[in-house]
Amino acid sequence: MSNQSQESIRISTDQLIDAAVANKEGIIASNGAFSTTTGDRSSRSPEDRFIVKEAHTEDLIEWGEVNRPFEREKFNSLWDKVESYLAKRSSYISDVHVGAHPEHYLPVQVTTETAWHSLFARLIFISPDNFNPLNKIKWEILSAANYECIPEEDGTNSEGCIVINFSERKVLIAGMKYAGELKKSMFSVQNFLLTDEDVLPMHCSANINKNSNVTLFFGLSGTGKTTLSADLKCSLIGDDEHGWSEGAVFNFEGGCYAKTVNLSKENEPVIYNAIKHGSVIENVYIDDNNEPDYSNISISENGRCCYPRSHIENAVKENAAGEPKIIIFLTCDLTGVMPPVSILSRESAAYHFLSGYTAKLGSTERGAGAPIQSTFSTCFGAPFFPRPASVYADLLMKRVEKFDSKVFLVNTGWTGGPYGVGSRFDIPITRRIVNAIQDGELNNVETLKIPGLNLSIPKSVNGVNSKLLNPIKNWDDKSKYQKQLEDLVSQFQENFKKYDVNQEIVSAGPGFDD
Repeated sequence: MSNQSQESIRISTDQLIDAAVANKEGIIASNGAFSTTTGDRSSRSPEDRFIVKEAHTEDLIEWGEVNRPFEREKFNSLWDKVESYLAKRSSYISDVHVGAHPEHYLPVQVTTETAWHSLFARLIFISPDNFNPLNKIKWEILSAANYECIPEEDGTNSEGCIVINFSERKVLIAGMKYAGELKKSMFSVQNFLLTDEDVLPMHCSANINKNSNVTLFFGLSGTGKTTLSADLKCSLIGDDEHGWSEGAVFNFEGGCYAKTVNLSKENEPVIYNAIKHGSVIENVYIDDNNEPDYSNISISENGRCCYPRSHIENAVKENAAGEPKIIIFLTCDLTGVMPPVSILSRESAAYHFLSGYTAKLGSTERGAGAPIQSTFSTCFGAPFFPRPASVYADLLMKRVEKFDSKVFLVNTGWTGGPYGVGSRFDIPITRRIVNAIQDGELNNVETLKIPGLNLSIPKSVNGVNSKLLNPIKNWDDKSKYQKQLEDLVSQFQENFKKYDVNQEIVSAGPGFDD
């Protein structure tokens, strides 16, 4: 390695692609996308994510397994080391905004070791015509994908880390090739900052239907946020991260980051067609003819594609819209007892938002394998929320009540039996249910209550076999259904003990009558 200082450069998107290929960071696939792999780091590393503990924010953060404290002195030392490391190499700079709102955005300077990570930042964040017009104090991301931390010296958990420093407006990403760490670090930053501006940050996708109704889709990765919001009948705002201020829903990003496992033109045409020149595919198997094989998960279950919103024909030009008329919580139920759609009251909406019941899918976190157990992720995004859950739940209920949004729980998981026995709901069935919600077909319909789950479901949905709507009807052995139901209700109740909320919310959740 030469000790000679190298230049940090700002170049165009096409030049970044050329540089990435010249640097042998990846290849051009047959569809024109830049294709790369990230080695062992093919998903997020929660155990390597930290927040600097300092006086200004210490009492506002919910410290624990999600938000791990990092010493300020260690951060400063490691930042200097990585900065020196990059100074001896050519690095790449992108100036972006995080937040498509004239006031609630962050200007961010992203410096990366590799050209393709700079390309990713350019695609996933917002590339403004006028960088930082309000002259806000900018944030800095320093990303050195090939750097190796020394845990004993640097205070890290491994050779890689993601460290957020709120007081200095810095994010350090070292030893992490997986590009998702770039986007999720800034999501965490906005999740902390925006609540002080009376803006609800949300782990959700958003679209608008033909009647100009805005819909939000909350859910963990793999539950259908991107797939269901990318609907030919609707116009897309964004696929993953948004803010809800009074009068508006706005995207944090300028691009999409979708899972590619089993991606097909038939089921997900919007996503499939968006993968072309000017996009990135990550950890996707490429055959000898440079053709992507989305069904081959030999590299990773968590194959990804990143593309700009400009690749979507009917994306909302403003990257924002009015407040949402419809809110959908997406859950992937592994037990086979949750209905495909439930209509939630205000109290049950609060209960299920706090619970965030779902499953981890597609190895979105390092060390996670196939979906074999349920999980509860507060606010449908616990890994990214620095503040206590009640802060976000209170803001959601405030917005829902003020705008009179309707809330639904949609299960994209299993029916007729648990994972490994039953079958997963087909995408066209779930999409029909979502379209029915958006078109107002489920307003004021006849419902029935699912015992134990305490959920109200519609008796019929046009275009959907009514047998599918009531889970017990899809089980051959009703006693096995009852056992799974009782176990799931117990999980809900045990998880919810940590929340100090009024009894009306508690009573709106799962439970059996005495």
